[in-house]
Amino acid sequence: MMNKFSQRSQAKELMDDLQSSGSELEQTLRELKTINLLLGGNTVTTSGLEMLIREKPQELYTIADLGCGGGDMAILIKRWAEAKGYRSKVMGIDANPHIISLAKENGSLAKVDVDFRLGNVFDQEFLEGQADILTCTLFTHHFTNEELIQLLTNLKTMGRLGLVINDLHRHFLAYYSIKGLTALFSRSKMVKNDAPLSVLRAFSRKDWEFILQAAGVEKFKISWHWAFRWQVICWF
Repeated sequence: MMNKFSQRSQAKELMDDLQSSGSELEQTLRELKTINLLLGGNTVTTSGLEMLIREKPQELYTIADLGCGGGDMAILIKRWAEAKGYRSKVMGIDANPHIISLAKENGSLAKVDVDFRLGNVFDQEFLEGQADILTCTLFTHHFTNEELIQLLTNLKTMGRLGLVINDLHRHFLAYYSIKGLTALFSRSKMVKNDAPLSVLRAFSRKDWEFILQAAGVEKFKISWHWAFRWQVICWF
């Protein structure tokens, strides 16, 4: 039984369909927002941002949240920066047009100035953009090791200061906990399928060390946070 945790799963999540839309998707995004909030995952991203910002003080920070989903993290980053007194321009980027539409609605309702854009992180057009700091929250596990190596290799040319990754730790306790909780409380078939699968697609520390070194990232820091999260900070 433990063998399923020995290496990353290659199975695709329902959310990987870039044309997914409708009420099921909206319910999924609402539930994922709640799960992330309750399990304390948001601070993994903001504490990483704090580290990069303190090391390189400047007047304005351009922050791009990749795979922004419904926009919750991008909105949180903007509010966090304002509360800290950091001037920022925050962008949210996602390849699903339906998700970007929802993110724009959420940003408008929240009355937060975030620029939500449709974009695929593997497209040359996307790579021509520039940002001071890039963030990926629960995004990187959607890709294979090979895809991540290519992505990180490309992102080194885009982020001026660095990258903050916040993603899951592949662990049997995390898997069975989220599988049980979503079976009991979720109303979304997508969440019931994708939440436990995302843990199987997640990472060990050795996975991250291999991926980062293969991508030629010379300076990085990997740290574990509750609940079963890896924070990976890369300096470019």
